[in-house]
Amino acid sequence: MKITNVQTYIVGNPWKNWVFARVDTDEGVHGIGEGTLNGFARTVEAAIHELKRFVIGQDPFNVEAHSLRLFRDVYSDGGQIQGAALAAIEYACWDIMGKATNQPVYKLLGGRCHNQLRAYANGWYRGPRTPESFHEKAKGVVARGYTALKFDPFGPAWRAVDRPDFGLAIDIIAAVRDAVGPDVDVLVEGHNRFSVHTALQFADAMARYNPTWFEAPTPPQLVSATVEVARRSPVPIACGEDYYCREQFAELLAHRAVHIIQLEPQFLGMTAAKQVCGMAFAAGAVTAPHSAQGPLCTVSCAHLNTATPNFFIHEVFDDFNEAWSERILTNPLKVVNGYITVTDDAPGWGTDLNYEEIALHPYNPDNFLPLFRQGWERRERVTDL
Repeated sequence: MKITNVQTYIVGNPWKNWVFARVDTDEGVHGIGEGTLNGFARTVEAAIHELKRFVIGQDPFNVEAHSLRLFRDVYSDGGQIQGAALAAIEYACWDIMGKATNQPVYKLLGGRCHNQLRAYANGWYRGPRTPESFHEKAKGVVARGYTALKFDPFGPAWRAVDRPDFGLAIDIIAAVRDAVGPDVDVLVEGHNRFSVHTALQFADAMARYNPTWFEAPTPPQLVSATVEVARRSPVPIACGEDYYCREQFAELLAHRAVHIIQLEPQFLGMTAAKQVCGMAFAAGAVTAPHSAQGPLCTVSCAHLNTATPNFFIHEVFDDFNEAWSERILTNPLKVVNGYITVTDDAPGWGTDLNYEEIALHPYNPDNFLPLFRQGWERRERVTDL
């Protein structure tokens, strides 16, 4: 079996354009992948087409070799853009392998470690940045069966904040805890916003509300800053979604300070992602992969998580996207009473792209999430903010 072509599709989801790839073979078996990256849909699409020459004519089963060709052999470091393009192609190869062997991908990754995957809700707080809005919407999330939820209460904050805004963020955390009660996991998202000092101030102030983690409180480029916060924070620190190669995780894990690893398989590819999960296992850490892209990201992360013994919890945006988004895949995953189950009903990813639905939602350059702009929580096109 040889790869004959790589095609791309962009779906104009209002808060982030989704990028998908389809890899065809000379035996009529095709696979699908995703390479979504906030603000860089056309750029990733171009990268996929620039890199596809490295895999056309190759056996789709040789995913380790493809990962090297698509990353090492280019020599230049294209960062998350290159990682997203690599993952889109490599994901599709895993899908092809599953179809060719009549197995779901998770079985090719090591087999089932978990019968169900506990999920946490994200994207549920779309609306005004007020304690009242967060409180009301958090109750709705729990009513849907979720036992964990994540949110960013910090508005457009960057590095330091004034006292009123600091107080508002803590009031929002308090409102969510009050809404969900003591037994629901509350996960606080930092989006790489703060200096070490500010991050620690927030960690101390939010600790009374018993959050399960404080995610990405400082920018990822300075591992030393993340480590300093993790060692001094009364709240566990989670991070890793910004990294796109094994070496970055090796440096982070070497400090033994962060024990919740949020790798982003769409920047790594499934081959490297599985290896990073093993690295985390060896370091005594658990994994909670970043899954805030398109619906195929949810599916691929679910297969990885099903086959990962040190998996912790699965991120879900899909329940809080546009109503039509569930039609982008022919067989999307569903959250039932707060859990996801990956079945053996179909090989590969167990789903395909719905090309007719994709054609209804074209690319829009204003579809991205401006996390440092006032009102981003509304998840509207930037021109509407």
